[in-house]
Amino acid sequence: MGNSTHKTLTALAIAALLTCSAAFAQQNTTTNGMRYKWVDGAGVPHFSDGLTQDAIKYGYQVVNDQGLVVRRVQRTLNPEERAAAQKLAEQQAAQQRKARDRQRADEQLLAAYPNEAAYKVALQQTLTSLDQQIRTSKINLRSQEQALTGLLARAAELEHNKQPLPKSLQDGITHQRGIVSEVQGQLTRQQAERDQTTQNQVQQLAHYRALLAAQAQQP
Repeated sequence: MGNSTHKTLTALAIAALLTCSAAFAQQNTTTNGMRYKWVDGAGVPHFSDGLTQDAIKYGYQVVNDQGLVVRRVQRTLNPEERAAAQKLAEQQAAQQRKARDRQRADEQLLAAYPNEAAYKVALQQTLTSLDQQIRTSKINLRSQEQALTGLLARAAELEHNKQPLPKSLQDGITHQRGIVSEVQGQLTRQQAERDQTTQNQVQQLAHYRALLAAQAQQP
């Protein structure tokens, strides 16, 4: 075999090897490569080998060489949408905190009062305390009303005798009327609190019974 023939065969072998290597590299890139898929504002789907601004804008999917979606990325939100999403996230977080707080309170309630009788005693103690406050206010109100009645009687006596009312007596009557009005307002608020507490306790007892029933059903 001549020298020229040997060179020709060598060149052909190298060319074949380079061709096979290029084909293998291309096949390997296609097999392991990822593509990006997105749908634009008109609903038209797009594919690209690289991440584009439109893909980021509309949101995209990362697709492997087998056509399977391996990751989804939401579209970029505008400032209004970001603010709304932030507000929603805060509301959801607040609801979750409230639910956790409620659960802890329920657990503490069951731990503190293992049966309904014990819980009713605690509820009644609250009403007893309110009743004591109301009784004290009523006693105070009667005392202040009697003081006002005495001042008014003194003023009536002076008027009957056609004597002028001293300024100190007039000021005393005005001041005492203010005290009576204040105590009356306090008594009204206490009675309203007592009524509201009674209504709340009906709901609290029902809630407690539901907790007991749920606890009894647990394995």
